[in-house]
Amino acid sequence: MIVTRTPFRVTLGGGGTDLPSFYSKHGGSVLALGIDKYMYVALNVPYADRKIRLHYTDSEVVDRVSDLRHELAREALLMHEIADGVEVSSLADLPAGTGLGSSSCYLVGLLSAIRAYLGRPASVEELADEACRIELEILGKPIGKQDQYMAAAGGLTQLVIARDGTVEFERIGLPGYAIMELVSKTHLYFTNVSRATTGILAEQKQSLDAGTGNVEQALCEILDIGKQISAAVRGQDFDSFGRLMHEHWLAKKRLSSRVTVPAMEDLYDYVRKHFGVLGGKVAGAGGGGFLMLYCPNQGNALTAFMASRGMSRLTYDAEFEGSRVLFNALGSRSTHYHLGATPP
Repeated sequence: MIVTRTPFRVTLGGGGTDLPSFYSKHGGSVLALGIDKYMYVALNVPYADRKIRLHYTDSEVVDRVSDLRHELAREALLMHEIADGVEVSSLADLPAGTGLGSSSCYLVGLLSAIRAYLGRPASVEELADEACRIELEILGKPIGKQDQYMAAAGGLTQLVIARDGTVEFERIGLPGYAIMELVSKTHLYFTNVSRATTGILAEQKQSLDAGTGNVEQALCEILDIGKQISAAVRGQDFDSFGRLMHEHWLAKKRLSSRVTVPAMEDLYDYVRKHFGVLGGKVAGAGGGGFLMLYCPNQGNALTAFMASRGMSRLTYDAEFEGSRVLFNALGSRSTHYHLGATPP
């Protein structure tokens, strides 16, 4: 058996500028932080038969990889020419649809496991590029590139995306005490709502492709604010980061009417007024998942208030390792069990 662990992430600035329909015109820039909440993927080689077994929120048992309904698992296995005789299971610290990159975490974790199984180690760039190729090109999902790179790399990381789609990533080396301050003041609260973001992202892509509406203008503003956020974080000026988050929120709301919901708007306005929250955002592109709030001075009071509203705070820390293999008991035997080979 092989077990991989892949971190979720929170986006601090520039979210949405990693969409191909935007960066192909303007380039993209995203600042994100890997957190110590993980997707675990286990890959095993059964000895009894040559079935493909897949366990997630559903279970599948098929004779051929191509028969799998789970798109990400199917395409990852096909990419590496694994035809049969494998079992894959997944567990996560956080539910899907919460805006912290769960789908790409699953895919990157599975690709890490497959490469360990086949004895083909890969760099962060190779792993992320494979995941991007599956999600953006093969499956045609209307998503960006930050989730795949953050899953592979982790850390406090700046992603710069050229117009041709080339991604450069830079680990920002803040001292430990600064990371602790940033994390302690940047709260995450679960809204108890899980929503798929692909519909909203598809709407944004359609608007960008058509050159209509204010989506492109809003994303240009988000690109600029994201660069300012990066400068503030690098300079350890976290209160400025918090205020810029509010500007980011206002710009992001112009991307789609479904980015947030009236109840969340009212709650956000209330905590800004009564608890000194400087800025915030809804994680991901949808109106559910996690609400991120930057609160410099009244953190305990804010946490108690949010709990009274049924929204628990997610305690987290920064994660700097990215996707990794935790356990590998297959060793060199794995080379005998791919491409439909007969076990020795």
